[in-house]
Amino acid sequence: MSVRNSPDGRSVQAVTAPPAWRELVPTFCIATATIGFAPVLHLANPALAITVEVLVGIAIVVSVPTYAPAIAIFVLFFQNMFVSILSPLVPLPSDLDFIKGYNFLVCSVMWLATFALYLLGQRNQSAEVNRIMRFGVVTLAVVSLYFAIGFGQTGQAAAVYLRNIVLPLFLFQLSLLTAATYEVRITPFLATLAVILMLCGYVELAFRDVWLAITNGYTFWGFDELKATHSGVWEAQMRATGNVPVDLKDRFSFDFLNTPLLEGFGLSKMLRIHGPNMHPISFAYGIGFLGLFLFSVGRPLLALAALPLLVFCSVKGALIVVVFVVAGWISTRLLGAVVTLLLGLLGLIAFAVVAIRIGLQIGDYHVIGLMGGLNGFLENPLGRGLGVGGNLSESYFSIDWSAAQAAGTIDGAVESAVGVLLYQMGIAAFVPLAFYFTVALKAWRLYASSGYLTQGLAGFGVMVVLLNGLFQEEALFAPLALGLMLSLAGLVIGSDVRMRTVAVEDAALAQLTGYQPVT
Repeated sequence: MSVRNSPDGRSVQAVTAPPAWRELVPTFCIATATIGFAPVLHLANPALAITVEVLVGIAIVVSVPTYAPAIAIFVLFFQNMFVSILSPLVPLPSDLDFIKGYNFLVCSVMWLATFALYLLGQRNQSAEVNRIMRFGVVTLAVVSLYFAIGFGQTGQAAAVYLRNIVLPLFLFQLSLLTAATYEVRITPFLATLAVILMLCGYVELAFRDVWLAITNGYTFWGFDELKATHSGVWEAQMRATGNVPVDLKDRFSFDFLNTPLLEGFGLSKMLRIHGPNMHPISFAYGIGFLGLFLFSVGRPLLALAALPLLVFCSVKGALIVVVFVVAGWISTRLLGAVVTLLLGLLGLIAFAVVAIRIGLQIGDYHVIGLMGGLNGFLENPLGRGLGVGGNLSESYFSIDWSAAQAAGTIDGAVESAVGVLLYQMGIAAFVPLAFYFTVALKAWRLYASSGYLTQGLAGFGVMVVLLNGLFQEEALFAPLALGLMLSLAGLVIGSDVRMRTVAVEDAALAQLTGYQPVT
């Protein structure tokens, strides 16, 4: 690695890329050790585990900064699998929940260390990066304000919603600052990760009992059952759906895409795939993202291998992302970038209007929850604070869904990330939503000028996930949904900034000294 100083004093890192495997092997080893030992250390001493994870996160950013975005993605996918394997050693459900939070701790520490180095001038501080970072900091400040308001009313729920909202933003800034300063080669890592995840998915699909056995899944989900029973979640779900699960596989069984619109097609119940992250919706978004990414970097066969898993996850939102992004790619080639963007935005708006209309007609819970959020916003445009309302509120378990379906709304906001944000943050909810959309437009502008499909995936992907946020809490609050898309957006935007900065510095250096950079 060589470091050159620009005429204005900013450092620019010029990295000679080693063979892919020389980065790939240590990245996976460090990522596995980072999150694999966290449950073991926690069982020995929670304070020791927290201290070690904090030090590891800092060490990664200081010693191997180019690995940080990849490690963040890895720990989000695999944290729960390590927790599940060690779940027989966990004494209480509360301990399990705490251990599952170490991925957030590691990602937050890596973001904080990177942000601190940015403030100290050790990361790219170009005017373009500074503008994006300022908007992000304002977004964090607004969210933190509403966290403080909500924490006094419902502390635990406020903390969970704070984590859900800020983690995608952390991932974006971590990727942006890293890629703007160093050459980050993420393609070999994501391709290898996709193969590993597909193998896990197909093993779970074909050999469910084997998968549950090797991951200690029955013990892991047993803790979840205890928590659901004590909190009233099961009772609320059984009242709402009329389904009474008998065993674990009954809990995994869903109608295809979980919608009454397909009942007439004779599609029977299916066992959803949960993946190593133990969550079907998050896993579907992750597999959909990786499938699109693989196609964008010229690996179409691997991308096609991911599609059956996406279907068996039975998640509408992830399928919608794939369809809209592919349609955007095709339309750009046929009609051009500007026309595609305009048609795409009109298409997203039309889709939202139709989905809301149909949802109200069939009594869809997500649409009802969205309408509750909109009504709550009109009643109190300034908001109520994070954690007040939403799926984590105590009132969620007492919702009379039959009455809600008849009324077309509820008192509160559930099952809709946008509805929950409007209910909790009021008009301030448009700050994070505007930030996400601005990032999407920035990535799309790069795609419009370059034609690189990966940049198009980042731009279109964030926009479609925002659409899904109208009808799904997980779309904006699950890190493998919005978080992955924003992480990719940070990488493509940061990489573009770095390449333009290096080109300018090379030109300036050549003019001053006659030096010609080696390509």
